[in-house]
Amino acid sequence: MSLTLTVASERYDRIQPLLDGRVRIEGCATTFFPLSAEECFHRAFNGADFDVTELSGSSYLMTHARGDCPYIAVPVFLSKLFRHSAIYVRPGAGITGPQDLKGRRVGLPEYQMTACLWARGILQHEYGVHPRDIAWFTGGQEQPGRKERARLQVDPEVSITRIGEDETLVQRFLDGQLDALITARVPSVHAKDPAAAPRLFADYRKVEEDYFRKTGIFPIMHFTGIRRTLADAHPWLAASVTKAFAEAKAITMHELDEAGYNFATLPFVLDEVRKARALFGQDYWTYGVAPNRAALTMMARFAHEQGMVDRLLSPEELFHPATLEMSAI
Repeated sequence: MSLTLTVASERYDRIQPLLDGRVRIEGCATTFFPLSAEECFHRAFNGADFDVTELSGSSYLMTHARGDCPYIAVPVFLSKLFRHSAIYVRPGAGITGPQDLKGRRVGLPEYQMTACLWARGILQHEYGVHPRDIAWFTGGQEQPGRKERARLQVDPEVSITRIGEDETLVQRFLDGQLDALITARVPSVHAKDPAAAPRLFADYRKVEEDYFRKTGIFPIMHFTGIRRTLADAHPWLAASVTKAFAEAKAITMHELDEAGYNFATLPFVLDEVRKARALFGQDYWTYGVAPNRAALTMMARFAHEQGMVDRLLSPEELFHPATLEMSAI
């Protein structure tokens, strides 16, 4: 008899073969919940609603380190994004470069958001702007009332203020009460008029590509987690989940190579794939610990330096042991 799993994730192209049944998790019947990443995270860390779920990378590091995460991760990284592009500044605030953020008021939806973890780490390591140099404000970006999804721990010397229950970060930005925003989702003020909230790095693609050339890091945003009690009860499950997600991704990448017609709604798909492989290598969206060691190590370092974890975590201790080395033919 197969194991019945609930699986929650954004509807990424790289999991579509799992959603449409072309790929199955061995030994399992699955019910999928195509949810926003924010809803997956909230329900994972405030109720453990699903058997397999997309997880915020930074929230997982924090809860895993202190032993209160209901999930154990497998090295399936559903979201990777460079985050130089996630920093928006207020015109007239006098911010022309990263160093100008020192002493400023910067809004974040959640301090523990992975995009913000990476942005703060990059600002510190690449530009000498420490998290203690900035006054941070957290709350809903477009809708009021957002809170930290998991209990937050942080460097006690860092100033973090939660905005009012009826306020939003975007409105505070428009009112001149914030000098900058760091956020995973494009703020509505920028979407309506880029000049009203320009990016700190105008030529962000070049800056992000240069960062990869320098560091070899493609920042990891989201992990995949299995309910810990299930993984303990079924030792084969972690490897089966990892294998299935890898197979689904391989099908998606094969479809992107199709020259006869586009599976993706983008005119110059093949040219973008060629550019990605020239920079990142043949498998430009790698799963597994070994090929992502640089990103995982830096992510853990940022979390430790920013006080979110009380010790430096190794990549291996983040994931189920059955997934550290998968079989090969």
